[in-house]
Amino acid sequence: MKILVTGGAGFIGSFLVDKLIEKDHDVRIFDNLETQVHHGEVPQWLNKEVEFIKGDICNYLELEKVIEDREIIFHLAAMVGVGQSQYQIKRYVDVNTGGTANLLDILVNSEHDVKKLIIASSMSIYGEGSYKCENCGIIEPELRSEEQMKNGDWELYCPKCGGILKPIPTTEEKPLQSNSIYAITKKDQEEMCLNIGKTYGIPTVALRYFNVFGPRQSLSNPYTGVVAIFLSRIKNNHSPLIFEDGKQSRDFISVHDITQANILAMEKSAADYKSFNVGAGRQMTILDIANTLIELYNSDVKPKVINKFRKGDVRHCFADISKIKEKLGFEPKISFIDGMKELMHWSEGVRAEDKSEEATQELREKGLLD
Repeated sequence: MKILVTGGAGFIGSFLVDKLIEKDHDVRIFDNLETQVHHGEVPQWLNKEVEFIKGDICNYLELEKVIEDREIIFHLAAMVGVGQSQYQIKRYVDVNTGGTANLLDILVNSEHDVKKLIIASSMSIYGEGSYKCENCGIIEPELRSEEQMKNGDWELYCPKCGGILKPIPTTEEKPLQSNSIYAITKKDQEEMCLNIGKTYGIPTVALRYFNVFGPRQSLSNPYTGVVAIFLSRIKNNHSPLIFEDGKQSRDFISVHDITQANILAMEKSAADYKSFNVGAGRQMTILDIANTLIELYNSDVKPKVINKFRKGDVRHCFADISKIKEKLGFEPKISFIDGMKELMHWSEGVRAEDKSEEATQELREKGLLD
C-alpha cells in the first residue's frame, strides 16, 4: 500500500514508519521537524527507505501534493502539551484543528486514492476518568474545584452522597469533558475525521492514546510525556518534581504497543468508523513512575512531592481496553518494566537538557500553577 504518515519523523510516527517498511509498504513522511522537538533537524533514526518531505500541515498546497497518490493516511502531526496549550492557544488550534481541517478539505474536494484514515486521538479528551461510588454506582465527575485543590484535598467525591470515589477503568462510552486547549483540539481532530469519513465513505479510525513512553521520545522537551520529563531530570541529577501528592494515576503504554494498534486499525475492517482506547489497561501512580526510573537509573535522587497543583489536571484516568481487544485482537505485549528498561538503555547515549523548571515557571507566570 502507498501510505502517508503526517508527523512521521516524531517519536510515535517513526516507530510506525519502521513497522510499515518492515511490512513492505511504500511510505511517505510529511513532517515540519518542529523546533521544540527536533530542533529543525532530521532525526538520526529516520528510516532510510522512506520518502521524506519536509512540510507543514497548515500549508494547504503542500499537504494536497503529498496526499495525491496515497491509499492510507496515518494522521499523527500535532502540537503536544496540555499546559503549554493553555497559553499558546492559536498555535495549537492552527496546527491541530486547522491542519486537520486542511487534510479533510483536501479529501473532500480533490482527486485522491485514499481508502482509509487513521487519526491519533488522546485520552486527554475524557477529562477526569471514570469512578464508582459504593452507594451511588458509576459517576463521571467534573474537575475538582480550585478551592478544594488549594486546601490540598486531592480526591474526588460523589456529587450525590459525598463519599470518596474509587477510580475504575475508563471506557470509550464515557462522556467527553475536554479541559484544555490541547484536549479540545484532539477532540476536534477525532470528531471531524469520523464525521467526514462517515459522510464520504472513507473508513476512518480514531485511536485514543493513553500515556506513551519509549525510545526516541524527546528528553529535552519539557512539554512531552511525564516519563521523559522525569528521566531528563534524573539524568541531570535533579529530583523529579511531582504535583499534588504523587498518588494520581495514569495508564502507561509502550510505543511498540501503540504501533501494533495502528497496524491492526489499518488492516482490520472491524476498526472502521470507530474510536478505541489504546492503553496497557493498568493503573500506575506518578510516584511509582518516578521511583521506578530512579531505581533503574541507579540514582541517589529522591522524588520531590511539592503538594502544588496545575489548573485542569485530572486525578485518575486509565484505560478499559476490552473494546480494542474484542474488535481488533489487540493485546499489549511490552511489560512496564521491560519497556522502562528499553527506554533506559536507549537514553544512555542521548543528551537530555532539563528544561522542566523553565516550563514550570512559564505555567506559574501564566497563572496555571498554584
